[in-house]
Amino acid sequence: MPHPTPELQSVHPQQKTEPSFRSRHLIFAATTILYWTTLYIYVPILSPYLQDRGLSMSWIGFILGSYGLTQIITRLPLGMYSDLMAKRRPFLIAGMLAGLISCIFFLLPGTWGGPLAGRLMAGICAAAWVPFSVLYASYYPANQTHQAMGTLSFLTVTGQLIGMSASGWLASVGGWHYAFLCGIFVAAVGTVVAMFVYEPGQPAASLRSPQEPSGRRTLDRAMVARVLRSPVLWTVSVLSVLAHGILFITMFGFTPLQAVELGASEAQLTGIVVAFMVPHALVSLWTGRYLAPRFGTRRVVIIGFVLAALFTAVIPYSASLGWLAATQALNGIAQALYFPLLLSLAIRRFIPAERATAMGLYQSVYSLGMFLGPYIAGGLNAFGGLKAGFLFGSSLGLFAFVIVLCNKRLES
Repeated sequence: MPHPTPELQSVHPQQKTEPSFRSRHLIFAATTILYWTTLYIYVPILSPYLQDRGLSMSWIGFILGSYGLTQIITRLPLGMYSDLMAKRRPFLIAGMLAGLISCIFFLLPGTWGGPLAGRLMAGICAAAWVPFSVLYASYYPANQTHQAMGTLSFLTVTGQLIGMSASGWLASVGGWHYAFLCGIFVAAVGTVVAMFVYEPGQPAASLRSPQEPSGRRTLDRAMVARVLRSPVLWTVSVLSVLAHGILFITMFGFTPLQAVELGASEAQLTGIVVAFMVPHALVSLWTGRYLAPRFGTRRVVIIGFVLAALFTAVIPYSASLGWLAATQALNGIAQALYFPLLLSLAIRRFIPAERATAMGLYQSVYSLGMFLGPYIAGGLNAFGGLKAGFLFGSSLGLFAFVIVLCNKRLES
């Protein structure tokens, strides 16, 4: 764990009344891991679970994608309101509670109503990621945004890995519903831990945009307009739409069904998850700290999208679970090359008063990929089998490669 920097000390002069640098990071890390564990503790079994309930491929694709639907609606207003309040922690707590409620909905009887309500509520939980990411960035100096987002991506993937690794095992031990019951427990613990997350008390000047007078904070329409007109933010947001489309078509979407078609049991799904998530977590930690500074942000993003397109395209041609696991390991590495950098590029050019609004726009836009990716792939799968959906996911990677190749503003 790094030591406090002079910049941090100047922002937080009252060190005696604040938690130590180490403890604030540990508490935030624990909250982040519990948050993502709650959201992903059932993801590997979700598409087989929905298929077991008698739903068609089109319905499965819609329910999987509905997770992004609520995020499209809620993330930008949430970011703007968070900036207006100059508060982040209350939104973290509310997000954990939404995750708890979503797991309850999955336990409701019926065919599609409970799962759809649960996935929509999970999207509200995921919308809390806007203040999560902005709050963690405030723990670091402004020139270390890449490192902050790399560490945050590592924590994110760690929580996802824990949840997804437990998912198949929980289903094999106690049935489909056992994963949702455990999700309720994890969310309850996470809610309690989130209450102790440290939120820096920033000077009033850093909380206001340059045009905002002192006194009571109001919605700064000029600031919002300035953020919404940022060409780099929009470019990065579109790239993230494509990136999340790939992710929610593959590991967070139909890759588990590909594994089931190859004969995977509930427990064997865990191996497929680990094959993707462990390399993804490690490379996420290295991307912002080592790879981007050495090779350049734009070059690393380009390589990531090209490799993701390639390893997504070969998924349906896997002849065995071993080959499928290999495609997932390589795809995990490829996607980790661009996710932390896109997250960092979304906010690094904005002052603290604008960051939650910028992050809200970024995450609202990329939620389109969470919804449209699996929804379109599900429709293609209904006509051409799983191969059609994966090839569509691969085409998204190639499209993103062309965008980055033609846009030099992404270099930093």
